[in-house]
Amino acid sequence: QVQLVESGGGLVQAGGSLRLSCVATGSGFSINAMAWYRQAPGKQRELVAAITSGGSTNYADSLKGRFTISRDNAKNTVYLEMNSLKPENTAVYYCNADLRRPWGASAHYWGQGTQVTVSS
Repeated sequence: QVQLVESGGGLVQAGGSLRLSCVATGSGFSINAMAWYRQAPGKQRELVAAITSGGSTNYADSLKGRFTISRDNAKNTVYLEMNSLKPENTAVYYCNADLRRPWGASAHYWGQGTQVTVSS
């Protein structure tokens, strides 16, 4: 019954910005780390940015300084602010969350993805 729902993708011109959101819905869990991944056609899925429950962040080197990950624990939501977008940033962006159940078990969940297309 746990779902991750992404939103905020779309078509933008190079140099533009988008803000992606991912909401974890359901009950009976707590969220540890959350992250954004992306997958371009013909390429492997790669990490974009991650954020721990304590707020520590990690970014892909090429995106550092342009993308910002943040979270609102009260809303079970993670955000990705994407600035100075480039055509090579075009991909499906996926939300990932490490969820913990009351008995201690944990597992990663994936959203269905949101398309980001950057035109030249």
